[in-house]
Amino acid sequence: MWKDTVVTRKRFTIEEYHSMGDLGFFDDRVELMGGEIIQMPRKQPPHSVCNTRLWKELFQLVGDRAIVRAGEPIILSADSEPQPDVVIARDRPDEYLSSHPEPADIFLVVEIADATLSYDRNRKLSIYAEDGITDYWIFNLQDKQLEAYSEPYRDLQGKFGYASKRIFCPMQLLLSPVSPIGL
Repeated sequence: MWKDTVVTRKRFTIEEYHSMGDLGFFDDRVELMGGEIIQMPRKQPPHSVCNTRLWKELFQLVGDRAIVRAGEPIILSADSEPQPDVVIARDRPDEYLSSHPEPADIFLVVEIADATLSYDRNRKLSIYAEDGITDYWIFNLQDKQLEAYSEPYRDLQGKFGYASKRIFCPMQLLLSPVSPIGL
C-alpha cells in the first residue's frame, strides 16, 4: 500500500554542485541557477561567432580598466553559479584566482541567446536582478537585436526584474563616449 506523498525538488548549494562536478556527474554544459542544475544546449555557430566578436570588441574597449571574462562562472548567491557568455568585472590583483566574481565585482553580464532566449529573458533575468547585477545584456540572435537591461527592482508581488530595457538594432551606436556600464 502506497501513501500519497508530496513530491519536492532537491535544490543544491554551490558546494554540493562543485562536489558533484568533482565526482564526474556532469558530462555536458551545466550551470547552477536557483539551486537547480540546468543543462545548457550545445552552442551553435552563430552563437560562437557572436561570442568571439563580442569578447574581442569588449576586450579592446575595456583595456586594463576591468577584466573581460568569457564563459566563466560567477557567484550570485548560495545557490546560483551561472556561466554567462561574457562578464566585465572589476580588476583585481589576483585576477579572481581566489574566487569567481560576485555581484559587487560585476559591471556587466552578457548572454548570447538563440535557443535559450526565453530562459535568458525570464529565469536568468530574474536571478540577475535579484542579485543586484546592475547591467544585463542579451544579444538576441533570433530578432537580431541587443536588449540592454538596467536598474534592477523588486515588484509588489516579490518578483525581480529591470526597470529599464533598451533595444538596439543592428548598426545603432551602442557605446557612447560615456559608457552605460560605468567604465
